[in-house]
Amino acid sequence: MTGPVRSGKSTFASRLADASGLPVTYIATAARDETDVEWRARLEHHAASRNQDWRVVETETMDRSAVERLFRDADSARCLLLDSIGGWLTAQIFDRANRLESDFVAALAEIDAAAAEFANLLLHSPATVIAVGEQTGWGIVPHAQSARAFRDVLGRLDQRLARDAEQAYVVIAGYALDLKRLGIPAF
Repeated sequence: MTGPVRSGKSTFASRLADASGLPVTYIATAARDETDVEWRARLEHHAASRNQDWRVVETETMDRSAVERLFRDADSARCLLLDSIGGWLTAQIFDRANRLESDFVAALAEIDAAAAEFANLLLHSPATVIAVGEQTGWGIVPHAQSARAFRDVLGRLDQRLARDAEQAYVVIAGYALDLKRLGIPAF
């Protein structure tokens, strides 16, 4: 599912996870920054608002293969709630920040390839996967190369996931629209 900031994506995703009737693993992708009080408050809000019975996995300190195993080796009788795709993508961009500055095209190709692999991982996991992704690109083209990379890769990743997933939602102002039920074919 995708949608703008503060649209209710995480709340809706949590409701879907609870309604699945499966044990839930909440996969938190955001990196902590103890020096940023506002960011810390956002993360604390997310932690306080989710079901306290869920298992929580924070990917910030996990290497790529550990994250892959989390999805690839998941139990088919489990729901994995990934919040969010943007957090995962931010880590990919951060890992290649210097390359983006020196060789944008090559670094962007690496990030796109990693995103394609990640999409395959989510789509082929034995578990029920609910992925929350941000919606960007409705405004100006960002000045910073890393911001342009984030926007462009996330747009392509959101398209792939929405097209190939069983369900695809856009959440706006607390309303979830089921894109697949609208009957409009993806292109």
